[in-house]
Amino acid sequence: MRQEITPSQISRLISYISNLKHMKSIGDHIKQCRLALNLSQAEAAKKLNISTPAFCKIETGQTDLNISRLQQISKVFKVPIPQLLGLSAATDSSEELAMLKKELMEKDEELNKLRKKVIDLYDKLGM
Repeated sequence: MRQEITPSQISRLISYISNLKHMKSIGDHIKQCRLALNLSQAEAAKKLNISTPAFCKIETGQTDLNISRLQQISKVFKVPIPQLLGLSAATDSSEELAMLKKELMEKDEELNKLRKKVIDLYDKLGM
């Protein structure tokens, strides 16, 4: 049975991937999907209602993707989000999902600690 990935899980996964500097890899997967549809960058950008340079930055990993943009690309290209992220079908297994969830939770905790440090620094600076 195939498990659905929630928007929260996708958001955490994007943060995790971004932290590991894999945006270029995601861009490569998006490019592969675009090419499979025989779309130029300009055509894909038009379908997404963004500029061609903005779409180019997505494919080259020069810009971070937010969840709404990833969902939009998934819908327009008619591919599941995990495919855009470069996840194989093997991630459907509950064991791998559990491992990913654990890693995501650890990264989320790390991110929360860093946020707290930033807030503490702002407080010390009187901002």
